[in-house]
This record gives sequence, C-alpha cells and structure tokens, in this order.
Amino acid sequence: MEHLLTLDALISLVTLATLEVVLGIDNVIFVSIILGRIPEQKRLRARRIWMIGGILLRSVLLLGLGWLVQNGHNALFHIGETPISLRDLIMFCGGLFLLYKAVKEIHEKLEGGEEHAAPAAANKAFVALVAQILVVDAVFSFDSIVTAIGLAKHIEVMIAAVVIAMIVMFFFANGISGFIEKHPALKMLALSFLVMVGFMLFFEGLHPFHHSEIPKGYAYVAMAFSFGVELLNMRAGSRRVVKLNK
Repeated sequence: MEHLLTLDALISLVTLATLEVVLGIDNVIFVSIILGRIPEQKRLRARRIWMIGGILLRSVLLLGLGWLVQNGHNALFHIGETPISLRDLIMFCGGLFLLYKAVKEIHEKLEGGEEHAAPAAANKAFVALVAQILVVDAVFSFDSIVTAIGLAKHIEVMIAAVVIAMIVMFFFANGISGFIEKHPALKMLALSFLVMVGFMLFFEGLHPFHHSEIPKGYAYVAMAFSFGVELLNMRAGSRRVVKLNK
C-alpha cells in the first residue's frame, strides 16, 4: 500500500479526478436532459442510482481493462518478427479512440458540426428512464476509463479518481456546468489533455516496435503548467470569452 501514498500517486489522483470531472460535463448535460422527464419527487432517487451505477460500472471496467493491461503480455499474433500482445492492442486502440474523440469534440466546439442526436423518446415509467440514464452513462464512460488507464499506474488510484469525480458531479453538477460554460477554455484545455493522453496510449501500444516510453510525469507537468496559465488568465480577466458550440 506504500505506493499509494507517494507524491506521484497523489498527483495522478488529483489530475485524473479533475480531468474526469471536466470531461464528464457532456455526460452530466445528457443525464440532466433525461432527468427532466422524471417527476421532480423522484429525481433525487434517480440521481443516486446514476451515481452508484456509474461508480460500479466504471470500477468493473477499470478492473477488467486494468487486469488485461497488466497481464495481457502474451503474444496474440506477430507482425513480421514482432509479437503483438493484448495489452498492446488495448493501448493502441484506446489511444486512437481518444485521439478521434478529442479532435472530433474540438472541431464541433469551435467549427460547429452535426448536433448530438436527441435521446430517443422513452416511456414514462421511472425504471425505463433510469435504464436510459445508465445506458447514456455507459457510453460516455468509455473514454474516461481509457483516460484513467493512460494516466495512472495503479488500479486503486484509477478507481479512487472515478469515485471522487462521480461524487463531485452528483453534488455540483449544475455549478460545474455553469462554470465550464462561463470559462469554455477549460473545456478546450481538457480536450487538449485528452489528445496528449491519446497519443501516449497510441505510442505505448507501438512499444514492441520502438521499445521506448513517454514518462507520465511529463504529462503531469504539462497539464499543471497549462492549467496554471489558464487560472492566471481567468484571474486577469483580460482575454476575450469565446462561445463554444453546444
């Protein structure tokens, strides 16, 4: 357990939890739309189910993918003389997914694009709407899971960050959404971080070919520096506010 009390583990926990919250805003917005269809007296119960279900779902995915990443070193096939393992495939495909997701989101936020499809009309039944919330959350959770695997070394840190992020989103969803809406540069900064994490995963997936790695500490320093600069910009209040496409 000593490895969980190191400075590196603490930095990765704070960084990952913050990134999970900022990148989870889209999830919060979609879930809020569905919650609006539920009678007001039942919304708190639905939000609790969403929070608990989200934590359980992400934890199970993290345990499964984390185990595969740590133990999937046996070669599945060869490209020429180079063995390719399940871990390499997960890193490679996960990196490509994050790169695609981040670039697509950046394009839509700045240039505009296809509107997100509205959730399909659901039954009035409480169970059906809650099920829809969990399905939407499952779709949005995949990139956060891959991001966690890309940033943290220990599964305990990943799960702790996910739990913290879900609890924060549960209690402060409206405030966080308003803050990100007021400071859209934070959203763009988080998406830029996602591009960096995606490249790191992609690069790590090609490890059998180049036999080198990018230390995660470099990513933490870059994120902390960029976030610090943005906080100074916000404090100075001298930049022009840019409205992002919703």
